Amino acid sequence: MKRVRIGNGCGFWGDNLDAPIYLAERGRLDYLTLEYLAELTMSILALQKQRDPQAGYASDFLDVLTRLAPLLKLQPGLKIITNAGGMNPAACATKARAILDRAGISDCPIGIVGGDDLFPRLDELLAGRHPLEHIDTHGSLSSIRDRVVSVNAYLGAKPIVSALKQGARIVITGRVADASLTVAPALFEHNWEWNDWDRLGAATTAGHLIECGAQVTGGLWCRWQDVPNLADVGYPIAEVDLDGTFRISKTPNSGGIVNRETVAEQLLYEVGDPARYLTPDVVADFTTVALRESAPDEVEVTRSHGLPATDTYKVSIAYRDGYMASGLLAIAGPHASTKAKRAGEMLLARLTRIGLTFEASHIETIGDGSLARGVLGVQDVPEVMLRVGVRDQSKAAVERFTKEFAPLVTSGPPGVTGYTTGRPPVREVFAYWPALIAKSAIREEVRIV
Repeated sequence: MKRVRIGNGCGFWGDNLDAPIYLAERGRLDYLTLEYLAELTMSILALQKQRDPQAGYASDFLDVLTRLAPLLKLQPGLKIITNAGGMNPAACATKARAILDRAGISDCPIGIVGGDDLFPRLDELLAGRHPLEHIDTHGSLSSIRDRVVSVNAYLGAKPIVSALKQGARIVITGRVADASLTVAPALFEHNWEWNDWDRLGAATTAGHLIECGAQVTGGLWCRWQDVPNLADVGYPIAEVDLDGTFRISKTPNSGGIVNRETVAEQLLYEVGDPARYLTPDVVADFTTVALRESAPDEVEVTRSHGLPATDTYKVSIAYRDGYMASGLLAIAGPHASTKAKRAGEMLLARLTRIGLTFEASHIETIGDGSLARGVLGVQDVPEVMLRVGVRDQSKAAVERFTKEFAPLVTSGPPGVTGYTTGRPPVREVFAYWPALIAKSAIREEVRIV
C-alpha cells in the first residue's frame, strides 16, 4: 500500500532552526512542511511590507532553505511546502530561487500561492455585500476600517495541489489553514477526490497533529518529567495511507516521545467543537478517531471522519489598537509579595496624580502563586517579580509610564533589588478581528518560477 511520509519541521516563526534539517536528513520524507504563521505574525509582516515592498515574509525560511539545499540535491524526491510567504510569497520565492540557483539546483520549480491577501480589495469587498462582520460580536468592520493593517483569508489545499500538479518541488504560500499544508500532499499523492470527506478529514487530523511541531512529540506534555532527552526533541512525521489511516512518529534517533497521551493532548489543542473542526477543505470530526500505540514512539490513528466543507473562508483581520508597555522589578525580603503589589499600586498612583490614566492596566506578582490563584494559593515567599503593564491609545501616556519603574528603586518599599529590565519598550498593539467571506469572492493565484 502506498504511504506518504510528511514531516513538519516548524510550528511557528521562531521555532528550532535545526529541526527541519534533522527531519530531512533522517526522516525518509516525501514532504517537509514548515508552518510559520500566526495571526499576530501576519500583522507584523504587513508592516514590514509597508516599509519595504520586498519584505513581508518569514525570513527564517531562507536560512533553513540554504542549509536544506545540499539535501535537496541528494534526495531528488523530497518536496517542501511552507506558508513562509506570509504577506509576500512572490518576494520570498524570488529569494528562494536565488538560493537554489547558487546551490546548483536550477531545475527545482517553485510554486507560488497567492490570493489570500484581501487588503488591496477591502473597500471593493465591503461595497460588494461582503461585510466581514466580527464572527463573535457581529460588529461592523466600518468601526475600525481606518485602522486595519492586514486582511487575509485562510486558503485551503486546492491551490497547493494545483502547484504540485504543475511540477512544483517547493511550494511557498501566503495564509493557508495550517492543516492544509498536510492535506495537499496526501490528496495529491493518493489522488483522492475533493468530496472524499472521510479521507480529507483524516488528512486534516494528521495535519492538525503535526502542525505545532514538537507539541505532539513530548513538548508541553503533562508528564514532561518522563520525556527522554527533551533537549534533543524530535519533530513529528505523519505517514498517511491510501485509506486515510495514518501514523504519527518522530525524527529517528531523537529525544522526545510519541504516545497516546501526547497525541490526544495535541488533538484537542486550539479546538472549539471537536466534532466540527472547521477548515477550508473539510469539517473534521475528531470525536470518532481511535488512537493506538502501534510501535515505540508511534501512534496509529484510524476511524477519521469528515463532513462537507462550508462555503466560506475564515478571514483574519488585524488593526491598530493603541500602545502598550510592561516592565519587571525584582522584589526581595520579608513579605515580598505584599511589597511588590504595593509598589505596583504606587507606580500607577503617581501617574494618576499627574492626570494619566490608562484604558487597561495590570499588576502581577510572579512567583507567589497568584498567577494560578485557587490552584496553589498565594505564598509568603522571599522574592517575587513585579510586573506592571498598561495599554492606551496615547503613545505619550504609555511612554511616560515606562519612566516610573526606576524611581521605585529608592522611593518604593525596601527590597527593590534593581531596575531589572531597563526602561521597558513601548509597543504598538494589534487587535484581532475574525470574519467570514464567501469562497466565491476569493481569487486564488498559482504560478511556477
